[in-house]
Amino acid sequence: MTVEERPKELHDTSTLSQLHVSPASPPVEQPYSIFDPRQRALIVLIVSTAATFFLGACIGLAETKNYATLLVLRCLQSTGSASTIAIGSGVIGDITTRAERGGFMGIFQAGLLAPVAVGPIIGGALAGSLGWRAIFWFLTIYSATFLLLLILILPETLRSIVANGSHAPSNLIGRYPLSIYQKTTKIKWDAPTDPSRPVARKNIDVTGPLRILFSKHATPIIFFLATYYAVWQMSITAMSSLFERGYGLGETQIGLTFIANGVGSITGTLVTGKILDIDYRRVKAKYEAGPKQPDLEKGDSVAHPTTDSEDSFPLEKARLRLVPVLSVIQCLSIILFGWTIQYPDHVNIAVPIVSTFITGWTAVSTQSAITTYLVDIFHDRSAAATASLNLARCLFAAGGASFIMPMADAIGVGLAITICAIIQVLALFGVAIQWRFAGTWRREAERARK
Repeated sequence: MTVEERPKELHDTSTLSQLHVSPASPPVEQPYSIFDPRQRALIVLIVSTAATFFLGACIGLAETKNYATLLVLRCLQSTGSASTIAIGSGVIGDITTRAERGGFMGIFQAGLLAPVAVGPIIGGALAGSLGWRAIFWFLTIYSATFLLLLILILPETLRSIVANGSHAPSNLIGRYPLSIYQKTTKIKWDAPTDPSRPVARKNIDVTGPLRILFSKHATPIIFFLATYYAVWQMSITAMSSLFERGYGLGETQIGLTFIANGVGSITGTLVTGKILDIDYRRVKAKYEAGPKQPDLEKGDSVAHPTTDSEDSFPLEKARLRLVPVLSVIQCLSIILFGWTIQYPDHVNIAVPIVSTFITGWTAVSTQSAITTYLVDIFHDRSAAATASLNLARCLFAAGGASFIMPMADAIGVGLAITICAIIQVLALFGVAIQWRFAGTWRREAERARK
């Protein structure tokens, strides 16, 4: 059967295939972020292979003739693209301290989510005017251009190689473009107070993300976020079919309905990132009021109260304060979406669209807060921590997205979404466990590592 014979199933099924394969990529690729300089050539090979996967898959998708090939190529496309989240979080962990990490993570998340706002519009316009194959030709050109820019302007940031950016890698690939930034920067390196010496090199740890996923001081919050992310993706997956069925929208019009979700996501993560920085400074100001000791993460003489180390800092209070509030609002907005879209003859289309704005805002704000928190507690394994989070949330989302429409058809959209919201409320116990016990468990784990 050709793909042209099944156009309505194209979006939902290919999205499911991508969600099923996405979790596998970050855990496989993230250990390469800790290679030593002698292995940089292998890193280039791996990254180039991933990029080739994505570009080749886009070209193949634009030319595919049957449905089975489309699904396989979508899986291959996901393999090439999914690791960017773990790699990006690793870079953020390398170049930031806890005090500023929330704002940078917000900007990073906003960049990831910008396509959520504009992608459906571009895709709908291309599909409506030139056919759906034009979407993948557009992605081919776009991704190739962006990859070239990335190669030209992104420097090496791994601290075991370049420390705080003041060291030059031993090989040519690692030195460019870092050497240019070193010559043009206005930052003055101060050896006595600046941790300019590279940290110890680490061995490849392929199982690192899995061990983080099931570590008791990370598991509760990871599975909580995976649940909330899954429900969010379930609503997004169902949007196309529900708006087409209830309001009779075409492809371009359906694309426009995604704007609210995308704008809410971008706005939410930017605002939440700034709030996270403010919360961190507020909590740390209280923390610094007691006995003093050097700040181990920053490597300077800034002091704060602790009898053990920086690991005793109450990160849960600094990072997770907003999570319960955002979670409750997300539950209410998702229920509003389900019950209003069930009765399109009685409810104006603006109501469910506005609800997607709120859902996008709260869902991504929660994700930004928890991602920042995980990078904080695993600051020496930030890529692995993000990979473990991606593994859980994509698996949950793939499972949820596969049955949301059959369940909605069987019992009604409103009731189906309400059941999902109840599951979200139950998942809040993960936040409670994290808040109450994670600090103690984290300190025990750090002492065991030392």
